[in-house]
Amino acid sequence: MNVAIYLPLVLALPLTFTAQWIAARGTPALAARGLTTIAVVAATSSTWSLALLTLTMLDDLPPLSALDNPTRDMPEPVPGPFALLAGLALLAVGARLLCDLRRRLQTHRELRAIGTPQQGLVVADSCAPFAVAVPGRHGDAGHVLVTTGILRLLDAQERRVLFAHERAHLVHRHHRVVAAAAIAAALNPLLIPVREAVVYLVERWADEEAAASVGDRDLTAQAVARAALAAVEATPAAALGIGGGAAVRRVRALAAPAPPPRRRRLVGPTLLGAGFLAAVTVATYQFVALARAWL
Repeated sequence: MNVAIYLPLVLALPLTFTAQWIAARGTPALAARGLTTIAVVAATSSTWSLALLTLTMLDDLPPLSALDNPTRDMPEPVPGPFALLAGLALLAVGARLLCDLRRRLQTHRELRAIGTPQQGLVVADSCAPFAVAVPGRHGDAGHVLVTTGILRLLDAQERRVLFAHERAHLVHRHHRVVAAAAIAAALNPLLIPVREAVVYLVERWADEEAAASVGDRDLTAQAVARAALAAVEATPAAALGIGGGAAVRRVRALAAPAPPPRRRRLVGPTLLGAGFLAAVTVATYQFVALARAWL
């Protein structure tokens, strides 16, 4: 087995270094979907490489070791320490993934338990100013959860922005996009900057939807700024709300004209995704050939 099996473990680095650059340019919806898709490909490829590296240890374990033919000179496909490290890394990947999923599901359960939605809205009597989009279950579209604290903080026009922003999260299923990017980052820690870029992009996506809905980018920027300043410590983790993301960058983006689609920004990551698929295909072919020769 050659270098192809190791490539998916490091090919995420270019995506890591360019994620914020991509997030700062072009349409947020397109960039969020594109980065998330390529991150999932990258994470799946690197995890598959770890699995293949780990499987090379099987012939050293009983009872499979008894099948070795001492008269046949079979080269060691992967150095033993590398295979052992890959196995340990695979266990760590599984633990990180379970922790992330558990935290995310627990957050959603706690938010749903706050109240029963009426016409897609729950108003919680709390001075803590936050608003979040709560994903639904079993085909339910979800609902918006706001506190009396944030309703008192914003005026009537800013509340229009608030609800348009949160409804955009629900309509476009942003929790799924963010969850996919988070899973990718759990599988491959090199993708953590990509996860952060996707979180920022879905907030920008909802900002643009809100600005289009109310027809006023300046008003949207004002509402985002006020909500973000008030909700820095109040928004629950793993939840999508108007106060989340990099508020200063979002306000600056809203102060500029609506961004045009720029699909060229995703050409590089798309080619990188093709590289991932090519590398794992070659590595899998080599592993299957090795397994046949061993058997």
